[in-house]
Amino acid sequence: MTVQLYARDVGGGTPLVLLHAFPLSSAMWLAQREGLGGRFRVITPDLRGFGGSVLGEDEPSVDVMADDVARMLRVKGIDRAVIGGLSMGGYVAMALCRRHPDRVLGLVLAGTKASADTEQARDVRLRQAERLEHEGGTRVLVDEVLPFLVGPTTMRQRALVYGRVRGLVQAAPALAAAWAQRAMAARGDSFETLRGTRAPALVMVGDEDELSTRTDARAMAEALPNAELQVIPRAGHLSAVEQPDLFNQAVAEFVAALARTSR
Repeated sequence: MTVQLYARDVGGGTPLVLLHAFPLSSAMWLAQREGLGGRFRVITPDLRGFGGSVLGEDEPSVDVMADDVARMLRVKGIDRAVIGGLSMGGYVAMALCRRHPDRVLGLVLAGTKASADTEQARDVRLRQAERLEHEGGTRVLVDEVLPFLVGPTTMRQRALVYGRVRGLVQAAPALAAAWAQRAMAARGDSFETLRGTRAPALVMVGDEDELSTRTDARAMAEALPNAELQVIPRAGHLSAVEQPDLFNQAVAEFVAALARTSR
């Protein structure tokens, strides 16, 4: 089944596609649409099953999610775009680099990692997927995933941000979240893909991120032939939501430099 992704599409200029984290939706990119839409064409799709996009009947796979994004670009008549992904969105962005490298003008990887899951992490994902399917609600995500999505500074000082993230987690459709967990559990290592990626890259990590660490970020930056690494202070896993101004500034400088050199 072919899935057409629902996407918010604002602004004009260099296309910047931002792929959301698990188990959120493109709603997480509000500050990016507002802060970057004046300079670039910011496209934020809901990955399959989340937000306004249907789940379809394909087997769980990050590659399928990447193909969805490539199809969306084709439908929109976009040859190449800067592809950005946070967490799960980063896995999809790396799959896009592997499967559709000609589509990637530049790459932004935030709060993500190129390594495959450990056996322990895989087991946790599959157990959560089973609970999501069995219970039909998001309690397991609120209990086990939400606590790691934002850093301690956000927990202490940004109650509204934490509340918003909690609301997005609670809004996740259980079957889509289960499908995505199975897709991420099955994904392979992406270091070879990164070593073969010619597009310039920006790797970002929150300095309080416990899920995707600075070590993970450094490993990706070192594997990529042309990458810079930025650490976002006082941010956990969702740096784009926790520190939107710093995140937007780094992305804007990266995309603007790319636009100048690709003319």
